[in-house]
Amino acid sequence: MVSPAGLGALLAEFEENFRSRGELGASVSIWIDGEEVLHEAGGWCDTSRERPWTTQTMVPVYSATKAPAAATLLLALDAFGLGPETPVGEVWPRFPLPEATFAEMLSHQCGLAALDQPASLWRHDEIVAAVEAQKPAWRPGEGHGYHPRTFGALLDEPVRRLTRHPLARYWRTHIAEPLGLDFWIGLPKSQHARVATLYPGKASPADFQEGFYQAFQQQDSLTHRAFSSPRDVRSVREMNDPKAWSAGFPAMGGIGTASALARFYQVISGQIDGPFSTEVLAALATRRVDGEDLVLLKPTAFSCGCQLDPLDEIGRKCRHLYGPATRGFGHPGAGGSHAFADPESGLSFAYVMNQMELSVMPGIRATGLIEALYGA
Repeated sequence: MVSPAGLGALLAEFEENFRSRGELGASVSIWIDGEEVLHEAGGWCDTSRERPWTTQTMVPVYSATKAPAAATLLLALDAFGLGPETPVGEVWPRFPLPEATFAEMLSHQCGLAALDQPASLWRHDEIVAAVEAQKPAWRPGEGHGYHPRTFGALLDEPVRRLTRHPLARYWRTHIAEPLGLDFWIGLPKSQHARVATLYPGKASPADFQEGFYQAFQQQDSLTHRAFSSPRDVRSVREMNDPKAWSAGFPAMGGIGTASALARFYQVISGQIDGPFSTEVLAALATRRVDGEDLVLLKPTAFSCGCQLDPLDEIGRKCRHLYGPATRGFGHPGAGGSHAFADPESGLSFAYVMNQMELSVMPGIRATGLIEALYGA
């Protein structure tokens, strides 16, 4: 259980990030049992230090978008009497594994992380054609591997087929707007002035000793190909372009505040009422796969769209990115943004920032906050 001392320790760690860990601008939000108990912000929106970072500052969060996007697809399926165990082919007949279930697709089991046919991230139709032409690298039951970019089209296309609207619009109309979430998948021009500038992380020699980064540097590796397809919008500079903010990429294009992300996790962990059925909430929270990730080259665990900490052979957590409880679930974003729910304590957490770290998993600034929160 989180105590007032834990919140105080988190605040001290948040301040230490600015003093000694290169933080530029950041926010952290903690909700417990339906109430926000902490929302702290500090620093700057850009290196010129002309725009102070406030609790209302928004920033791109890369793959922390995946959980809201997955919840959107599950909600759309539910609205049409379908669910996680529905075969994808019932909605998308030309999907390469039509017999695979939505649960298997959402938990990265369908082997479509990399595309052989060129497609641009800006062109949904090109991505869909490439997915439909792709031979899966593995099938459900043969393993799992993170789909960093293709995951967006895998969610967006079924939503479009069911609702005749892009996922970004369905998210806004049926989830974000009714719940008052200041989190956008497709940011309108009226909100552009609130967005902080992202700055890339810097690599150290030690970073390249890790298996993931060694594979990432090899052009023909599955890891490199997964993070390169669909092509385009690969640099942080491109993610600072308002065109990317407005595009509504479901795998990596979300923009919002820490408070909005943490509130979202209150909703999907059942602490705040929302539009989701019991089946949808269970799908987002329930562990589906656990083991060595064929793309990230480290153990990972997934529900239908969220991550969990992997477990060892006797059921102990191998990492603690989602708190100490086994049932904690959420999703990080490249560079350091992170959000999760801890259903056992009724808590949700979100941290967003603009000075990125070189990591696809939460770095020291986020993990330090989590350790302080639970350790005090």
